[in-house]
Amino acid sequence: MMKLSARNQMHGKIVSIDMGVTTARVKIDVGHGIVITSSITNEAVDDLGLAVGDSAVAVIKASDVIIGK
Repeated sequence: MMKLSARNQMHGKIVSIDMGVTTARVKIDVGHGIVITSSITNEAVDDLGLAVGDSAVAVIKASDVIIGK
C-alpha cells in the first residue's frame, strides 16, 4: 500500500463510472449515505483498471475548505 501525506482518505466502493469524451466521473460510496464524486481522465480510469464494485480510496488534499449553508 502506498503511503500518502493527505490525511483525508475515505475508503469505499466504486458505484459508478461515467466515461465522457476525455474525462470520467467516478462515484465512490464511502458509507453512511455519502457518495464522493471525482473527475479524472479516461486514461487514469484505464491505467488504474477501475471498475464498478472495486474497493477504492478517495483522497482529498486541499489548502482551502469552503463551507456553505
